[in-house]
Amino acid sequence: MTNFTQLGLAEPILRALAAKGYDNPTPIQLKAIPSLLEGRDLCGIAQTGTGKTAAFALPSLHHFANDPKPRPLQGCRMLVLSPTRELASQIAASFRDYARFLRLSVETVFGGVPIGRQIGKLKGGVDILVATPGRLLDLIDQRALTLKHVEIFVLDEADQMMDLGFIHAIKRIDTLLPKQRQSLFFSATMPKAIAELGDRFLTDPVKVSVAPQSTTAERVRQYVTFVNAKEKQALLTLTLMREPIERALIFTRTKHGADRVVRHLAGAGVAAAAIHGNKSQPQRTAALQAFRNGEIKFLVATDIAARGIDVPGVSHVFNFEMPNVPEQYVHRIGRTARAGAEGVSVSFVDGEEKAWLRQIERLTRVKLEPVALPENFVADAAKLPKPAARSAEPQQRRGPQPRRHEERRDAPAGERPKRPFRRRRGAVGAHKGAVKKVGGR
Repeated sequence: MTNFTQLGLAEPILRALAAKGYDNPTPIQLKAIPSLLEGRDLCGIAQTGTGKTAAFALPSLHHFANDPKPRPLQGCRMLVLSPTRELASQIAASFRDYARFLRLSVETVFGGVPIGRQIGKLKGGVDILVATPGRLLDLIDQRALTLKHVEIFVLDEADQMMDLGFIHAIKRIDTLLPKQRQSLFFSATMPKAIAELGDRFLTDPVKVSVAPQSTTAERVRQYVTFVNAKEKQALLTLTLMREPIERALIFTRTKHGADRVVRHLAGAGVAAAAIHGNKSQPQRTAALQAFRNGEIKFLVATDIAARGIDVPGVSHVFNFEMPNVPEQYVHRIGRTARAGAEGVSVSFVDGEEKAWLRQIERLTRVKLEPVALPENFVADAAKLPKPAARSAEPQQRRGPQPRRHEERRDAPAGERPKRPFRRRRGAVGAHKGAVKKVGGR
């Protein structure tokens, strides 16, 4: 089997990999790294959890190790675009690990934190910048950042970028990048629209695929329980109380649904936290850290967080509500069965969601195994305590706000934060009607 040494990576990178206990490349790393070391563009079809970040990080760091240059003022040598804040932080952390023996700077820029602090970090320039599209454009519009020095450009999770409505932002960023650059394009799926977007960025790319399109992880055992919508919460609570679950992610379609699940679990003495677009960045970071550290076993998330969570030891994924976009199911269950481990996915499906289940089974070519409701379910559900009262969290003071891009674009329609301190007459009623109309996207 080929190991990292045989790929010809620079010695400081090999030392960093050895320190992390990494010896042999994953399939995507094995396929991608040699071509990237030659400076080729690359189009990769790969889900998260396949070692994709190292596939583009290691050859890029090798390039910088062999071609040291001063950091460009208010610029960067490498730009990585990520759809979510959590994923951006995770990518940057990986870069720092692999570059620990190189004198390279790695910074992140995304919304939810004061922009002034980020402007200060960019003044002297950085080697590697990981960014979400909206905040990146805010910094460019404020003349705090230029992309004219970018040598390597990575567009990660392209299909998620399109789902979140970033297509126009990405096309604008493309016009600001140098024509002479190395470009890398990654997506979990490759429908026609994504392929056309890739053609815009890439020149004679090497194409790498590590799994058939739209297939789910073979190591995930996938189950479904048919249950009335009103009984889902009791089923989830009883399951989490009784089953030996190491660590679980629970997905809802809406932000308010996620908070409601956490309140019901708390009422039954089950500790959990929620992560979604209405939470401040410090709240999201704290919840994810508590989940990663094992302080809480259960994290309730909306789909905006699905691709930004890479936590070892997630044994179960619960689809409390089914996604109405089949590809999102693939990304959800991809949070488990990582790094060679096995995982379990359990979907709670009510009558209205059966059509979505059929779409998911067609896409994944997997028939979910039905599991009956537990014995004495109705009686046991009736004994559960009432949910905890809605917590009155103090409203956090927000730092300087981005001018126009980030808070609007850094989340899908159903995840956009409300504008603070601005309420028009009738806005509350109109908002409720809108949520009902779009089906809680």
